Amino acid sequence: MNELVAEIPRLHTALAEAGACAVYILLLADRFRPAVTAVLTVLGALTIAVIQLWVENWPLALWIPGMLLAFAGMLALLAGLIRLDARAAGYLAARAFVLAELTASLHAQLDGFYLAEAGTAPRMVFLAFVYTVVFGATCFAVRHQFTRGDPPEVSGRDLIGALSIAAVTFGVSNLSFVDSRTPFSSRLGLEIGAIRTLVDLCGYIALYVQHGQRRAQAARRDAEVAAQMMRSQHEQHEISRRAMDEVNRKYHDMKHHLEAIRAISDPEVHGELLSTLEESIRDYGAQVDTGNQVLDAVLTAKRMQALEGDVEVSYIVDGGLLDFIAPLDLTALLGNALDNAIEAAMHLSEGRLVHLAVFAQDAFVMVRVENTFDGTVYRRNGRLLTRKREPGHGYGMRNIQAVAERYGGSVSTDASQQWFALRVLFPRSADR
Repeated sequence: MNELVAEIPRLHTALAEAGACAVYILLLADRFRPAVTAVLTVLGALTIAVIQLWVENWPLALWIPGMLLAFAGMLALLAGLIRLDARAAGYLAARAFVLAELTASLHAQLDGFYLAEAGTAPRMVFLAFVYTVVFGATCFAVRHQFTRGDPPEVSGRDLIGALSIAAVTFGVSNLSFVDSRTPFSSRLGLEIGAIRTLVDLCGYIALYVQHGQRRAQAARRDAEVAAQMMRSQHEQHEISRRAMDEVNRKYHDMKHHLEAIRAISDPEVHGELLSTLEESIRDYGAQVDTGNQVLDAVLTAKRMQALEGDVEVSYIVDGGLLDFIAPLDLTALLGNALDNAIEAAMHLSEGRLVHLAVFAQDAFVMVRVENTFDGTVYRRNGRLLTRKREPGHGYGMRNIQAVAERYGGSVSTDASQQWFALRVLFPRSADR
């Protein structure tokens, strides 16, 4: 180490690491009651302090493993108190690690400049003041980026980016302490401390900006899905309205045709024409009555669509169970589900079947759409993919999932060699 700069005491580093973790615990922790969380945070801070004191006397060659061990302690503290998956835990640990480095470095810089000759008591008060200000300001600055009970969704790329920023920040900020002979090192004590603090500050700003970009990208994706859902809902509503109008018009006209046919005197011709006409209007005249007018309109439209593709649609539906779903959401849910089912069944040369069921199951409402298909399912990262490549396709399942989540439900799929099943499970309105 460069002897012109005093090394940051290990207890100060441990306090900074625990305080940085506490910032994110305060914003996100929801696993335990507040009192239990506070006690576990203190125990975690003591564990981090033990780690730092243990590695303090390790040789310089083991400095990096020692810091990795401290990072692991921070990772364990965050993962233990916040409901996180592995990627989110690593992402937050990287942010907390850089924040801890910045806090400890800033305090050491200010303490060495202003209180080098002061006694222990004022220096401890100053340490508490600096750490409180930095962590308080950080908590205030990032509070809008995190929501309790809603940990960040972190991709592998996000995690690699955060860890890379943390590693580069740590390496560059401490380069002068390890070797002052490189082109990027300083040989003067005051400048070494300043470089360390400024590099740590830049590293944390980079992480802050990265998270802001992640949120902006997520917001754009959500807006795109929402816009597509609204278009889909409008299209489903218009299709249903036109289909009902067409059914009513055709059925009304056919009644007059039947009256004219009955006036034919030749019994043989009369019977033949009457049978042909009745057969042609049988599917259009069949009334759908599920107990939910919106569902009636959607199901009528989809049966007509299926009829054109020689797909047989059957249903057993208690529409009253879906009264809690808003009309546009209901058209998006069942319109997309039936569209997907009919389209998949049409890939078969025969046996084109679609079945819809809506029924109560214990304290839940089950919506189940089943269809025959050719056995081919495309997935990526566990998510179903559309077979269509034209713009505007591929949102059906996302729209269904969005509606399910809006009403506290869940979506699952199952595929066998012949049948594909989509299940949407909602809690009943009395229990939601």
